[in-house]
Amino acid sequence: MITAAVLAALATACALGSWRFTTARWTSRAPRLAVIVWQSLGLAWGLATTGAMLAFAVQPYGTGVLQGLIAFGRGETPPEAWDPLHVLALIAGLTALAVLVVVLIMAGVQALRARRRHRMVLALISRDDPGVPGVRVLDHPGAAAYCVPGLRSQVVVSEGALKLLSEDELAAVLAHESAHVRERHDLVLLPFAALRRALPWSKVVADAQSQVELLIEMAADDRARRYCSPRRLATALLRFGTAGAMPTPQGMLGVHAQHVMARVDRLIKPGPELAAPARYGFIALSVGLLTATPFLWVIPL
Repeated sequence: MITAAVLAALATACALGSWRFTTARWTSRAPRLAVIVWQSLGLAWGLATTGAMLAFAVQPYGTGVLQGLIAFGRGETPPEAWDPLHVLALIAGLTALAVLVVVLIMAGVQALRARRRHRMVLALISRDDPGVPGVRVLDHPGAAAYCVPGLRSQVVVSEGALKLLSEDELAAVLAHESAHVRERHDLVLLPFAALRRALPWSKVVADAQSQVELLIEMAADDRARRYCSPRRLATALLRFGTAGAMPTPQGMLGVHAQHVMARVDRLIKPGPELAAPARYGFIALSVGLLTATPFLWVIPL
């Protein structure tokens, strides 16, 4: 019962923390750290919520969550008799856990299929250009720049983008898209897309997904700034915004119109870095969440 109560309290704390985190003002000063905090909150919330139900369900075994589930799977009879409330908690916990796993797998499969189809289309309608080596060029007058993530990742720009951007601006945009590819931001977004699929009615989940989308764009901007002028990247973003950029294909990473001005303001007027004590504090929080929750699944209390 203690394990179930602790996990329930942790799940509540993660839910409240996520709600408060949607209005945090420091995240743009340390986007990578903010993404890690979001990931730890989401994972801890999922494990704590399902773990609380399952811990109560396997209480008759007198063991931890994991050991109780193993015993149940083996068909062992618990020392204490089952009652309808424990059976209901078991059904609810296993159902919730299965839903989270299934939607994550479905989101991954859907993304892989979308990328495979898009690569097939690109093979037909795009071309190589000596002026931008390693980049696929779409013969389309609209402005577009995005990456196709995966083991065979590709960076794609349109003919309209090549005409719209100066040489320095194009280099900044390509550096940004290459950052998405190197840091595998598609894998960062996948759990949040899956959670949104599982909880489409939750405003907190929708806000979390939107914030993580913006944060990975800012993180890619930070890496691109190592190779180009931040003002060049800002002017490129403004050109995309005013020219009416093409929508990014499903499953790809590209420019989001709703995020352009926030990114431009940050590039032109960068704020101070997050103070070291706060940075270490959020790192400690993330590590604590990612270790405490699995620990509570294993250790009986």
